[in-house]
Amino acid sequence: MNHGIRKSVFEKYNEAMKTITVFRLFLVLALIPLLALSFLPARAQSSQPLVLVLKATGEVAPAMRDYIARGIKAAEDQKAALVVVELNTPGGYIASMTDIVSNIRASHVPVVVYVSPRGAMAGSAGTLITLAGQAGAMSPETIIGAASPVDAQGQDLSSTMKAKETEALTALVRSIAAKRSPEAIKLAEETVQNARAVSAGEAKSARMVDFIATDIHDLLTQLDGFNVQMDTGQLVLHTANANISELPVDFAEQILDTLIKTNTVFLLLTLGLLAILIELSAPGGWIPGFVGVVALALAVYGMGVLNVNWFGGVFLALAFVLFVLDIKTTTHGALTLAGIGSFIVGSLVLFNSPSVPEFQRVSVPLVVSVAVLIGLGFALIIGIALRAQRAPVRTGQQALVGQVGVAKEAINPHGQVQLKSELWSAELAEGAEAVQVGENVVVVGLEGLRLKVRHAKD
Repeated sequence: MNHGIRKSVFEKYNEAMKTITVFRLFLVLALIPLLALSFLPARAQSSQPLVLVLKATGEVAPAMRDYIARGIKAAEDQKAALVVVELNTPGGYIASMTDIVSNIRASHVPVVVYVSPRGAMAGSAGTLITLAGQAGAMSPETIIGAASPVDAQGQDLSSTMKAKETEALTALVRSIAAKRSPEAIKLAEETVQNARAVSAGEAKSARMVDFIATDIHDLLTQLDGFNVQMDTGQLVLHTANANISELPVDFAEQILDTLIKTNTVFLLLTLGLLAILIELSAPGGWIPGFVGVVALALAVYGMGVLNVNWFGGVFLALAFVLFVLDIKTTTHGALTLAGIGSFIVGSLVLFNSPSVPEFQRVSVPLVVSVAVLIGLGFALIIGIALRAQRAPVRTGQQALVGQVGVAKEAINPHGQVQLKSELWSAELAEGAEAVQVGENVVVVGLEGLRLKVRHAKD
């Protein structure tokens, strides 16, 4: 009998194993077509060249520098056939421009700089960035040029310094334009020496750029079969039917770009000064001080990149001094009005000096609105302070009248009341109803150390 039982168990085990084997075989057969399908898109994609597009818009600054460097690195990692930098900039800073030019020239992937869309410009530093590409292109109705150097405040340099900077930029533009025609080199030099700007047609005629393209697809069509010079030698571009992939600006680059917007810097500076002022007037609360320090640090970073006239900071500091003095004196708002005027003048001098480019200027309505809001805020504080000064002084016993307490034992006519954190003896005021435990009472008088109370609902 035991032998029969063992045989039955063995047979059931064999049947289970057969079932498992059949299931595994079915699973493998089902996965094979899925695996084959998963390889098809990869093979189809790998057969087409990849073109990575970078949208470089705005001022030539650290944010644009980091974005382009990241894009070139991504193109190299992805084995892209081409990088297209769609450029639209009024110009920017020589240090950032030099880094961008170096990154483009050192790229293992060909880089085409495309001034786009219609109405765009490659102004100032953008001129040299366009010339740095292995090929250059412009949309119709775009311009390039005006690359003369200015100082950190956007003003003309002294004659000696300007001569040095101009010679250095001329040598740089001559170096990166060396592969182009003599007419292109001469025109590129004039953009630095004489701040000359030209249209897309003029730049193409002088071979300062290679193509005029209406959009990215038109550009790739014209680039197909075009020869570019790389460090490793001549390279023929194959851009027909290319896969176009746009690299978005990441969060950190967006933050950096926002921090050099003039309106943002102005608001951060105002917030920082107000927060520090609050901390100094009421020490002990760490939040206003922390917010003020962070806001001022970010504002200083932005002003270090922007063209600002630091003399305007004197008027801003004077404005806040006037605001504070008006609170502590009895001028009834006269100093606040002077502070508003000083704040507006200081902000405009700081950010809107005559030589500062239009795109870097702070919004005048924004400055006036913020100044008025600050003035109204300080006027409100002054009004509260004046009302407090005119209010009758209430101290000692008089200060207890009108306070609300809680009955800790029934008051009929005597009992106890908790008033804030203190326990008082209490008795009912004349004509008042009895008060039960836990009910609210109002103090109507004080006799010695005993409160006279009535029910809060009376």
